[in-house]
Amino acid sequence: MTCSEENVKKTPNHVAIIMDGNGRWAKSKGKSRIFGHQAGTNNIRNIIEVFASLNVKYLTLFAFSTENWNRPNKEVSWLLELMFKTISKELSDLNDNGVKIQHIGRLDRISSKLKKAIENGIELTKNNSRIVVNVAFDYGGRYEIIDAVKRIRLDNISPENITEQLFNKYLYTKDTPYPDLIIRTAGEMRISNFLLWQSAYSEYYYTDVLWPDFGRIEIEKSIKAYSERVRRFGKLES
Repeated sequence: MTCSEENVKKTPNHVAIIMDGNGRWAKSKGKSRIFGHQAGTNNIRNIIEVFASLNVKYLTLFAFSTENWNRPNKEVSWLLELMFKTISKELSDLNDNGVKIQHIGRLDRISSKLKKAIENGIELTKNNSRIVVNVAFDYGGRYEIIDAVKRIRLDNISPENITEQLFNKYLYTKDTPYPDLIIRTAGEMRISNFLLWQSAYSEYYYTDVLWPDFGRIEIEKSIKAYSERVRRFGKLES
């Protein structure tokens, strides 16, 4: 019986995913890392549709970290071009299917061509409401927090007026609720500088499945596991 058929008690409102394993997937097939990244990117459209069908309202995908700039120049250039091509290819269908695209991360270190494509995607889909997809591209949790502190300082806000609620308004995710469930593929068990502030009380789910092979079955397993947990947020169970 599938997750959608068994009337799960709790469905996460916001799921975030650390998409890992493209390179290992490609290596297992005797292919290049670039081949793996292409396969992983091709999987995203299907993943969005599955989560939308399960009534998840927010999905955040960790696509490119601030640390990924340290990879070989050829791979970085290819990843940036892949991002541009994916937006060009998928945007119309995503918009037709009610997907709202948002970007979290930096935009000052990418080409004007890619920046414009991202901004066009945000503008085109801004009124959609079936599912919100945050694409974390050139994103790092530590940088996000430092950037928020800088902007609070520039706004001359007094220390006594700084609260958790105010700080949250300066984050890239200010319009998105905190993630209920964070999934990491490929068997790794690291946070990897992802949503450090937002994930304070998130539930984590780890799977050995490599990202290009991550599909409906694994999604349903993760949501089922989430539904069976008790979230106390530091309180005692009543």
